[in-house]
Amino acid sequence: MESDSQKSSSVGTLLSTLLNEVTALVRDEAALAKAEMSEKTHQAMAGVGAVATAGAVLFGGFLTLLAALVMLLNEVLPPETRPWLSAVVVGAVVTLIGVVMLKAGLKKVRAQGLMPNRTMNSLRDDQTLAKQHKQHVKEEVK
Repeated sequence: MESDSQKSSSVGTLLSTLLNEVTALVRDEAALAKAEMSEKTHQAMAGVGAVATAGAVLFGGFLTLLAALVMLLNEVLPPETRPWLSAVVVGAVVTLIGVVMLKAGLKKVRAQGLMPNRTMNSLRDDQTLAKQHKQHVKEEVK
């Protein structure tokens, strides 16, 4: 049979081990969260850079095509409404298309999500494990 000092010593050892394990676990989870956020940020930044570069090139060509479209519309519209009406029509259509594209782009950015899902799942698992370990320690102390 164990004496009170042996029980106290084993409880102290268990608590010390538990504290060390929890500290290591928290440290590891923080490192995992940091790594996952860094990875997701890097992916997002690479995408943003590619889109910005493509956008700059496309913008020059797009402006040229818009100017040509305004000139073409000037040839079709009655002389008393030129050139202002052709510029308004082209501008309105392009603005409408831009709004639709902006909404689609924002939807994709939101869908990407920056939540560290793997870390959150791991933390939930750790919480369950800690509860089980706590119950085990309670049973050992009895």
